[in-house]
Amino acid sequence: MFNKIRKKGHRKASKSDGAETPIPTNNAAPNPDVTVNHASRTAGAPSQPLSLDCLGHSSGVVEVLPLLKEIPLSERHALFIRKLQICCVSFDFSDTLKNAREKEIKRQTLNELIELVQSGSSKMNEIMQEGLVKMISINVFRCLPPAMHENTGSESGDPDEDEMFMDPSWPHLQLVYELLLRYVVSPDMDTKIAKRYLDHSFVLKLLDLFDSEDAREREYLKTILHRIYGKFMVHRPFIRKAINDVFYRFLFETERHSGICELLEILGSIINGFALPMKEEHKLFLVRALIPLHKAKCVASYHQQLSYCITQFVEKDYRLADIVIRGLLKYWPVTNCGKEVLFLGELEDVLEATQSEEFQRCMVPLFRQVARSINSSHFQVAERALFWWNNEHIVSLIAENRHTILPIIFEALEKNIKCHWNQAINGLTANVRRMFQEMDAELFEECQRQYEEREARAGSLEEQRVLTWKRLEEAAANGC
Repeated sequence: MFNKIRKKGHRKASKSDGAETPIPTNNAAPNPDVTVNHASRTAGAPSQPLSLDCLGHSSGVVEVLPLLKEIPLSERHALFIRKLQICCVSFDFSDTLKNAREKEIKRQTLNELIELVQSGSSKMNEIMQEGLVKMISINVFRCLPPAMHENTGSESGDPDEDEMFMDPSWPHLQLVYELLLRYVVSPDMDTKIAKRYLDHSFVLKLLDLFDSEDAREREYLKTILHRIYGKFMVHRPFIRKAINDVFYRFLFETERHSGICELLEILGSIINGFALPMKEEHKLFLVRALIPLHKAKCVASYHQQLSYCITQFVEKDYRLADIVIRGLLKYWPVTNCGKEVLFLGELEDVLEATQSEEFQRCMVPLFRQVARSINSSHFQVAERALFWWNNEHIVSLIAENRHTILPIIFEALEKNIKCHWNQAINGLTANVRRMFQEMDAELFEECQRQYEEREARAGSLEEQRVLTWKRLEEAAANGC
């Protein structure tokens, strides 16, 4: 019986066995055209050791391979590497009909890899993880297309009005990003192994991609980088420094970057997790990077996220309020009314987290600027400044320091009531004036008296000036 079994084991190979397609290796000549091999020719292929070097030098062969779950565990490693090799093949998406079948094979293969990583049904060894990260790098780390402003020659534009850029290769890119995300968040991933491949170089290249004009790509990058920051504690200082460098380059070199908004969203979450007492490096980051971001022309595109980060710092450490307020006053816009409205709103948020001691340090320069905003001929600026008196916390701070604040803004209130063109501003100004009068009638009367004296002196000086010019004109007419 044993001999019969042995004879059967040495049966002659069938034709189908002999027709197997060889696995592409580095020794195979590169073929510029993408070819497709069918599953019936490769389903019975014996497992062969494959080198990861083949991932960087794809021969362009796209095979229809069997599913990983349909083959024995002993053969999955080799098949996994072959699937990674398929996913390394790049396609031209400018022509939707070109290589349509090959594109579909790659799409299905990426979906299978996503399902494999997400389910955790087959734990990946170190070689498989290295290959996976290498394949992802080949797909996503690329030269970004020229920005829209470079093609049109326009210097600036409203991002809401500009036509949104859509990367034509997104059908595959999205799946690669989804695969990377599932790999990073997978509970089966060993961070000690993964950090060898998701290293500092990988993080820097990932940060470079934030300049992509495709908002869908930036959204994936934001989620992935945030997850990497949360999972790899060893990378945290480096990631913070790298983001810092992106801001410096934006502020002092390029003045253009598509991903500032997304990077600030990541930082908002990071700042929220800072431990107290706050490290000096975090305070320096606030002073040297975040506050100067207010001076950029395009601040409106990311101001909401920037304001949240700034407020988080003050809520974490109230002693930073004076630094933040003086920083905002340093970069206060002179002619950009829309930007000034944003600054007034951000200052209100900061003041809500400010305590009395810090408020007293900066209230004089602060309310000098508020007085100028109240007198602004742009009604939205004046309205936003007057809305501060609807905030209970700010009103309590003002009431506590009314002897300093009212003399600063009294003249601005009187000028608004007398000569501001907008009726709504007149009404808001009258409400604020009445509030001060009820708060401290004696102080209000004193300020009014001083204001009237200044106005009388100014009127007297104006009369003297007119008389002086008249005398000069008469002297000139008489030939003296």
